[in-house]
Amino acid sequence: MTGPVTPQGALPPAALPDGPRDTPGAAIGFMIAATALIAGTTLLAKALGTETLGPALHPLQVSFGRFLFAWLVIAATTAALRPRLTRPDLKTHTARTLCGWSGVTLMFAAAAAIPLADATAISFLNPIFGMILAIPLLGERVGKWRWLAAAIAFGGALILIRPGREGIHTGALLALGAALALGLELIFIKRLSGRERPLQILLVNNTIGLCIAAFAVLWVWQPPTPQQWAGMAAIGTVMAAAQFCFVSAMARAEASFVTPFSYLTLVFAALYDAALFGVLPTPLSGIGAATIIAGAALLAWRERVNRRRP
Repeated sequence: MTGPVTPQGALPPAALPDGPRDTPGAAIGFMIAATALIAGTTLLAKALGTETLGPALHPLQVSFGRFLFAWLVIAATTAALRPRLTRPDLKTHTARTLCGWSGVTLMFAAAAAIPLADATAISFLNPIFGMILAIPLLGERVGKWRWLAAAIAFGGALILIRPGREGIHTGALLALGAALALGLELIFIKRLSGRERPLQILLVNNTIGLCIAAFAVLWVWQPPTPQQWAGMAAIGTVMAAAQFCFVSAMARAEASFVTPFSYLTLVFAALYDAALFGVLPTPLSGIGAATIIAGAALLAWRERVNRRRP
């Protein structure tokens, strides 16, 4: 499985380009940059989904902007580099992208409804969902350590969701749905692993995502303000940059080494939310987020142990 904050559209470790593997300092730098950028996309989504830059845009329209401008960046890069392209596995790509588009859209909706730190923390459940879904879909066996990691992470989610007499906040349910969709995406990422070249995977993924997003946005489209066009352009550009930084980090060190640094996404999300919207995480939110991270970290550690076994 990939890390908990793998940017949608990024690559599985086996599909990453060859690079200077023994440069841990550079790997850490790229991963920290990726986390700051990933948190930045949710911040921009919150600004677009509220009335910060004009009348609130529907999450489907925000998602369309993300795929449109990310595709423009990746298509321009492909045209400049002219890599050798092969016949893609369109069926798997389409299934993977549909899950990724759903997860991104739900995450953008959650970011507009609840604190960024809470939405980000709940999204860290995606490798847990991926682990569970791999049982029926990939025939994988899950041992007691992985089940323990899942139980810890779900315990943290319950703290954040806080079910009670007042019901569950809609934003928390949206973030939970995003984690489930992105967890299912991990299954298809695993199936694509090592089959196609990295830039081709990014191009195909974002092309299909743009087609899905363009169709979905027809039903909710409203003319964006110039500031909102700039915000959507920023989301796509920042996401493309996050994918580049993530790929660069994974190409320079083992996944098990750089994955822990991906949890800084939560820190950046909290800082951005406090600086721009004046939203401070509560102590209970901190406990819930720390519990989810503990479960995800235990899962990452166990997978590292399993990979090292003969």
